Amino acid sequence: MSVPDEDRPTTGAGQPAPDGGEGPAGRRRSGLRNPTAAVRGLGAGTLALEALVLLLAIQPIRVVGGDLSGAAIAVIVALAVACVVLAGMMRRTWAWHAGTVVQALLLLSGLLHWSLFGLGVIFALVWAYALHVRRVILG
Repeated sequence: MSVPDEDRPTTGAGQPAPDGGEGPAGRRRSGLRNPTAAVRGLGAGTLALEALVLLLAIQPIRVVGGDLSGAAIAVIVALAVACVVLAGMMRRTWAWHAGTVVQALLLLSGLLHWSLFGLGVIFALVWAYALHVRRVILG
């Protein structure tokens, strides 16, 4: 699909810049039609996947890992609900900060069960990557 000439960045001579070139104000174009929505989808997808994994991890932790208290299960469910709520609110800039807090809380919940710390490390790394992609794409 071609981009209309009025939407393409131009060189100093008024000629269209090649695709992937510098955009307005010297910023590199990402190539995405709507980079904000793409980044928002990445954050929402990450949080939704985290909620699903947390909920599905309850039974295997109970069976294999042994002693999973009611408080630990309540914390897992609360974190999963927080992830789902934040996934729906990714339009707000504070939701990215709240997502970081959720990752820290998941790491902290490792005090209740060691496997929650393992999940916290994994999702903290995934969230850090999502934040990196957000910074690269949106600047």
